[in-house]
Amino acid sequence: MSLWDWTLEAYARPGVPEACLALQDEHDLNTSFLLWAVWAEGPDAAVLAQAASAGKTWDARVLKPIREVRRTLKAGFPAIDDGGREGLREDVKSVELRAERVLMETLEALTEDRRGGTPALTALQAASRAWGVRAPDDALARLAGALS
Repeated sequence: MSLWDWTLEAYARPGVPEACLALQDEHDLNTSFLLWAVWAEGPDAAVLAQAASAGKTWDARVLKPIREVRRTLKAGFPAIDDGGREGLREDVKSVELRAERVLMETLEALTEDRRGGTPALTALQAASRAWGVRAPDDALARLAGALS
């Protein structure tokens, strides 16, 4: 199963969106990168480093600016029609989702051979370290548990 298809299924599970958003918003991790690390079943350190480098650049230059625009559009603006603003917000949301998919396709291409057998929590801990963030184990465990 492709990473994108797996991610859509995983994100539909109870608790996964909340755990992902907490890791993104509270610990500055990238959800796509974390989910990829679990899907890839524990890529080796060299692949993790390569993926983190690509992901951090894409996150900083593309995803975060798009997300900021989407979040800014959530609140009303004086003299701006709410319908138009909300329509634009939905357009930006679609662009954000497409940007996440582009990153996931890039990460999937780095994963020629999935090693297999690595527990989700272990994969998430390694991904967090590769990203350069030491997320709390309990936050990572919430996502690992929701993915199980």
